[in-house]
Amino acid sequence: MAIDFLEELRWRGLLHQCTDEPALRAHLADPENHPRKAYAGFDPTADSLTIGNLVPIMVLVHFARAGHTPVVLMGGGTGLIGDPSGKSAERPLQTEKTVREFVRAQKPIYENVFKGAAAYCNAKIPTPRILNNLDWLDKLGYIEVLRDVGKFFSVNEMIQRDSVRDRLNNREQGISYTEFSYAILQAYDFLHLSRGEGVTIQAGGSDQWGNIVAGTKLIRQHEMCFASDLIRGEDMAGPIDNPPSMEEIEAADWRADHAFGLTAPLITKADGGKFGKTETGAIWLSAPRTTPYAYHQFWLNTADADAVRFLKTFTLLPKEEIERLANEVETNPGTREAQKTLAHHATALLHGREEAVACEQAARALFSGEIAALPESTLRAALAEVPSSDHPKANLEGEGVPLLDLLIETNLASSKRQAREFLAAGSVSINGRKVQGEQSVTIGDLLHGSLIAIRRGKKAWHLTRWS
Repeated sequence: MAIDFLEELRWRGLLHQCTDEPALRAHLADPENHPRKAYAGFDPTADSLTIGNLVPIMVLVHFARAGHTPVVLMGGGTGLIGDPSGKSAERPLQTEKTVREFVRAQKPIYENVFKGAAAYCNAKIPTPRILNNLDWLDKLGYIEVLRDVGKFFSVNEMIQRDSVRDRLNNREQGISYTEFSYAILQAYDFLHLSRGEGVTIQAGGSDQWGNIVAGTKLIRQHEMCFASDLIRGEDMAGPIDNPPSMEEIEAADWRADHAFGLTAPLITKADGGKFGKTETGAIWLSAPRTTPYAYHQFWLNTADADAVRFLKTFTLLPKEEIERLANEVETNPGTREAQKTLAHHATALLHGREEAVACEQAARALFSGEIAALPESTLRAALAEVPSSDHPKANLEGEGVPLLDLLIETNLASSKRQAREFLAAGSVSINGRKVQGEQSVTIGDLLHGSLIAIRRGKKAWHLTRWS
């Protein structure tokens, strides 16, 4: 590559910690002849992922763009346990059925992001290999884990981790043995992927650093011990029935020397507010949870202080273009070109370019009030966050419903006197058409057979649904 891969991650704000940077740089240096495999794990705690989960997904996208092979590990097994990292109390345990459903619901998110990345790059980039750790964790026996994995973990070291130490010092919460054992399972995932899939790199958020390091240490110690046993021709249980080949010994040695971990920083906002949260709640990566329009608006409302940083992290725009937009933020912030570009590219990456364009059309229509020509799905998405109400469609027949009454019913006016004042001033519009005088809304005013949008002034909208 013309650009050092790790430096590209660092410039984009996606590299925080690394287990052995010089060795990792050399390990990644020749993707054409020696492509590497990198994975990130995601525990299914809901039927979608939040925008914070997009950071390690973007790291995998950059691995793919650099010619390496990305692996998504869905935590169908570890999700049954719960990671204590960053938690002040134990997560409620989910049923196996619930976790399976969460895994099923989340899978399209990874596929959509990589599909969007390939479309943006106008090139074929490796799609992620998507695995579920329940496939192997479910087959492990308790004695097997204690004997073959647990012996490589020092309790003294484990209780020094922030996620464990903080909970141990909190007498009210404490930490269960179940959660305490989570790190062992995550480390075993890395060992399993190293042996079975040839994965050499684990990526994650900075809150996962302790778990990631535990995985690299387990591989190193386990494989060195394994190689030593092979050379001696026996393990702790006695002689090995089938003597190993030299290739097996060399493979174990190679795996011991080639296990790396890196983390991306947790994303924060410049004003200290929590990233990915709005007044209406978390920003999710699936349309049923957060509509493409709401997703687009989230990025569009980014503060100037955050815009350039988010462009680096959440888009695939080249350095030259982002530097140009950074200059626009400094010299001409009123145009908000950086935010508009961020909103378009971030939305296109997750939901596709057509949705990104539709969101922009909807935003322009809401600003101008000319919404009548919008497709129904776009109209509903654009007005998804405004107040709404349901009404009997039969009331629109004949003479219809007096607009005077409807303004009061939808809280766009507090009294008939105020409603008359708004109408007389021409500050009320129906589906983008300004109205004056005491008229009624009828069947003929319906958009898409069921919707009437009322606006008072420039910003006060109300969507009425008629069925």
